[in-house]
Amino acid sequence: MSEIKNSMTDTVMDALGDVKDPEIASVSILDLGMIHEVEVTDGNVKVSVLPTFSGCPALHIIERDIKKALETVEGIESAEVNFVFTPSWTTDRITPEGRERLKEFGISPPPANHVMGEPWEIDCPYCGSTYVTMENIFGPTACRSILYCKSCKNPFEAMKPVADMG
Repeated sequence: MSEIKNSMTDTVMDALGDVKDPEIASVSILDLGMIHEVEVTDGNVKVSVLPTFSGCPALHIIERDIKKALETVEGIESAEVNFVFTPSWTTDRITPEGRERLKEFGISPPPANHVMGEPWEIDCPYCGSTYVTMENIFGPTACRSILYCKSCKNPFEAMKPVADMG
């Protein structure tokens, strides 16, 4: 029975890997580290999701997309999605694959193991240069800023680092 449960959990995780962030289509919610917990019991799935920002306007879209992805999994009868805020999501949860996909999308990933209050080092996602300037800390979403690379002359976005305050 335990092997079947683990197999179903693996299948659910594979399906969640296909759920993309609504604002960054190249990266999944799994690669962003948003999946906190998955419980599978007798064909019922409960997914606990850590929002990247508590005021994220895309949460209802993420919930819809998770349920839609899980509807396609054979053996799943129902799916429940809960957004949890403990522990807090931090940018350290982003997988190495997620960081690469952010760069491919033109977004500089946040530095790993960033300590709040420390300088925020940003590399251009196009050329890798650190010769960049912040044009606006307020980007198109709450989690991104707008920068300009003085080496390759490209504007780009950077994901703001979010560290655990505890």
